[in-house]
Amino acid sequence: MQIETPPTCASADKPTGERRGLVLIHTGDGKGKSTAAFGLALRAHGRGKPVKIYQFMKVPSARFGEHRMFAELGVPIEGLGDGFSWKSHDLEHSAQLARDGWARAEATIRGGEHFLVVLDEVTYPLRYGWVPLEPVLACLRERPPHVHVVLTGRNAPQELIDLADTVTEMALVKHHYQAGVPAQRGIED
Repeated sequence: MQIETPPTCASADKPTGERRGLVLIHTGDGKGKSTAAFGLALRAHGRGKPVKIYQFMKVPSARFGEHRMFAELGVPIEGLGDGFSWKSHDLEHSAQLARDGWARAEATIRGGEHFLVVLDEVTYPLRYGWVPLEPVLACLRERPPHVHVVLTGRNAPQELIDLADTVTEMALVKHHYQAGVPAQRGIED
């Protein structure tokens, strides 16, 4: 490890533009995309801002760790899907759930009542063609100016990346699955 001298002054000038709603994307093959989005949701909620979370691949009855905690905090989190595609018994039904879910999410974004809207795992129904990309792009461009939107999932479409204000790509360096260690409650859910 290389020892560094701590910086003694700011590394960049502060931006002078107006504050406005942002589009943020967490994508890539590494872990942490949803976790980062949930961290933003907690930060906004902690500041008294209204937050809504939509999970495009989770079932409405899901009770993972994040659901339990957000319920305790009073942050609405809603599963819109029926699980990942390899678990689906009817992909057309999965596609319809995604389309119906997008209609709900779009209404929330356009409604402007929430400071932050999280679209967790939304890249999957986009990539599968279940939700057309152009209406999503139009909604993001036309949203009320104070609304922030976070989108997560692997392989975010380039058009989304181009529209976004901030894009973080989570890179896989090492994963416990590769060593044969299974998913663990409290880490993966």
